[in-house]
Amino acid sequence: MNAMRILRVSLRALARNKMRTFLTCLGIIIGVGAVIAMVSIGAGARAAVESRFAAMGTNLISVGGASRSMGGVHTGSGGFNRLTVDDAKAIAELPSVEAVSPSVSTRAQVVYGNKNWSTSVQGTGESYPQVRKWDIESGTYFDENMIRSAAKVCVLGADLKKNLFEEGDDPLGKTIRINKVPFLILGVFKAKGESGGFGSRDDMICVPYSTAMKRLQRAGTDNISNIDVSAISSTKTKDAQDEITDLLRNRHRIEPGGTDDFSVRNMAEIAEGAADATNILTILLGSIASISLLVGGIGIMNIMLVSVTERIREIGIRMSIGAKERDILLQFLAEAIVLSLLGGLLGIGLGVGVSKVLKYIPVFASITTVVSWSSVVLAFAFSGTVGIFFGFYPARKASKLDPIDALRYE
Repeated sequence: MNAMRILRVSLRALARNKMRTFLTCLGIIIGVGAVIAMVSIGAGARAAVESRFAAMGTNLISVGGASRSMGGVHTGSGGFNRLTVDDAKAIAELPSVEAVSPSVSTRAQVVYGNKNWSTSVQGTGESYPQVRKWDIESGTYFDENMIRSAAKVCVLGADLKKNLFEEGDDPLGKTIRINKVPFLILGVFKAKGESGGFGSRDDMICVPYSTAMKRLQRAGTDNISNIDVSAISSTKTKDAQDEITDLLRNRHRIEPGGTDDFSVRNMAEIAEGAADATNILTILLGSIASISLLVGGIGIMNIMLVSVTERIREIGIRMSIGAKERDILLQFLAEAIVLSLLGGLLGIGLGVGVSKVLKYIPVFASITTVVSWSSVVLAFAFSGTVGIFFGFYPARKASKLDPIDALRYE
């Protein structure tokens, strides 16, 4: 039998019981669809992270706390922090540094009228919009005098404006309460949008760091969370990083060879770490989804074994009129491969469709998906491999039947 005849015989056999054929394919359809959808979510998260870091610029440097071992217990990254406002002021004087913004982070309940919203509160310096490359949509940002006097002023993220004020209502000049402390609204940030499933960048509010330390932080805490630094250019980022490290080691009186009590990371390093994390997420999601492909393969093996049992007399007749073991093997193997490839094609449609419509479902609206054609090809190839692997045993069993015993089978 040639290849086309084997294919026609296989299709005819599968068409005899369309419902059983569809249900057998269903496991492969769901498996391939799940792999493509899960990988697209991981790829979307990676693209969103890369886009977010690219928007910040390649000259951004983050200075934060370090890990410290205390009694054999590690505090973790950023768990030990001795950074102060004076450190930030000293960094601002370095030749490779363009702008600096000390940062104090906390969460608080914000109230306006009869509306309230729990959000991230960032205590920052006057250069924060410049360092973070974040434009003001309306109003102004607070200045150095307001920071020096610990003024109770703030700038809202776009989400805060939407959730606390009615559409068309201008928040500028209005007073809100952050943890029961009144703050005057000076401006509103331009919307930056979602960040690929990692929360909205617009769900935040900025206040002077001095105000946050006095009014919103725990009493007696003089340390700041981190220092955002902008180098004068992307080519000077490494120089600025080295200058900051030398300066802080000197200011914190760290002996040569001693362990730093701070960390200095540039945007490229942070972006690389975030990309590695999303790659692990993508592999994890794809691996979990691949399990359903294996389950679908087991379903194909089960149905093919049933099919061999049902068609023993047919196999005996084919062998008695000249069919060889190889012909029987190829016939049943072709049926298994057709089942898996058909399921793979339908699964591709399902996976791509789910990836495209996911963002229109309110629960998943913040998730970004990117369909990778390499994942489509890989999932389809994997479905074909599953068909060959799980279809070989039933096909070989059919080819090894004794034709005389097969003809006698009732």
